[in-house]
Amino acid sequence: MHDVVQNPVEDRLQTCLNAQRAALAVHGPLTPERRAEGLDGLAKAVIRHADDFASAIAVDFGHRSFHETKLADLYPVVAALHHARKHFRTWMKPRRRPVQLMFQPGRGRVHYQPLGVVGIVSPWNYPVQLTLSPLAGALAAGNRVMVKPSEITPRTSALLEQIIGEVFDPLEVAVIQGGPDVAKAFARLKLDHLFFTGSTAVGRQVMQAAAHNLVPVTLELGGKSPALVAADYPVEKAAERIAVGKLFNAGQTCIAPDYVLVPRDVEDTFMAAYRDAVARLYPSLAANPDYTAIINERHYERLRHLVADARSCGARMHEINPAGETFDPSRRKMAPVVLTDVPDHADIMSEEIFGPVLPVIAFDDLDEACRFIAARPHPLALYPFSHDRRIVDRILERTISGGVTVNDTLLHCVQEELPFGGVGSSGMGAYHGEAGFRTFSHARSVFRQARFNGAGMSKPPYGSRMNRLLAMLLR
Repeated sequence: MHDVVQNPVEDRLQTCLNAQRAALAVHGPLTPERRAEGLDGLAKAVIRHADDFASAIAVDFGHRSFHETKLADLYPVVAALHHARKHFRTWMKPRRRPVQLMFQPGRGRVHYQPLGVVGIVSPWNYPVQLTLSPLAGALAAGNRVMVKPSEITPRTSALLEQIIGEVFDPLEVAVIQGGPDVAKAFARLKLDHLFFTGSTAVGRQVMQAAAHNLVPVTLELGGKSPALVAADYPVEKAAERIAVGKLFNAGQTCIAPDYVLVPRDVEDTFMAAYRDAVARLYPSLAANPDYTAIINERHYERLRHLVADARSCGARMHEINPAGETFDPSRRKMAPVVLTDVPDHADIMSEEIFGPVLPVIAFDDLDEACRFIAARPHPLALYPFSHDRRIVDRILERTISGGVTVNDTLLHCVQEELPFGGVGSSGMGAYHGEAGFRTFSHARSVFRQARFNGAGMSKPPYGSRMNRLLAMLLR
């Protein structure tokens, strides 16, 4: 008789899941009162530990702007928690639905119930926002939650575990630390829903693992999000807004502008304007507290390879280094780079960049630019720049993307009333605000038969009466 080989990672995860399922069976989902208390408590804990988070993330990155952390990692979380706290009781109310004439006076409603125990796997680039924002939706819906934060930001993940533990019992929200082996085992759990944020390549693996147990998934991925500058829009203004979105967090943002399409006759003007905008935003780079480092050596070398490969394929490289500084590679700060004349077969035109490198693609007419976008996998975001509503509508009609910000970058992501999510290769499903509540809820149809009804008209034995009824229904 062979001994059963024990897997301590899987055992640990399964023990946690079993405990939450047992609590769900005994106590049920989180009550509205507990949801409100938990959302309030978590918001207060984030605010209380704001400086701790900024310090932890800065250490994890090697350097990251405290302002960027508070603006992009903490503010959206506090806003999401407050928004969910204010509105979840309205979201959870049953919604009436019309009933066809034949079935009246019966009544139809949709009830929203928690899914049960859900899992959240979060990434490293915005480790607080991309952990706690989906958690806000899961809690608002009344679920018990298992969270797997990124091992690439260990200090931040440890702080997340600490503050979640200050607010929730592990039977309500449990934090599971660990590396890729834990993440793989986590994706194989028989959860009631799995929410994953990360790369498209890993997203495929997560979906495959979850499919074994028919676990539904929400995938928040990435892709090559384009900016498209129309001929009517001021080039200088577009260049500055694209620079802000591209260089925030040193480009390590899933919805950062990945490349920009500009009219051919203003390509040089755009290049000069982008260079000037970078110099205004970041007069220096190496010791500038506002300019973030690349997360680790692997990603730093990946970016260097993408640039080198593009140059070997014939692209022209334009480094922007306003102070003419020399960079210490061990600090992993990378000067912004613009690439022009980039051929389609260069790696940088198919791989998500996730860094301060911007390919500039010239086009001759708007339809050509739209075809360029449409011929590629659907991006997570799209940034059209035009003051002409007809041009913007034309771009939106001829392209597909997860979300859109018109005449700016990134800002659709922080609107709690707008669903945020990808499409196709950039993801499936959405969250933020009510969309997050719906993602983590089951919409349960309930039909109530009236005491006096016409159901008897449709039961056997069939005959001339049914023939008359069918003739009426099918006319």
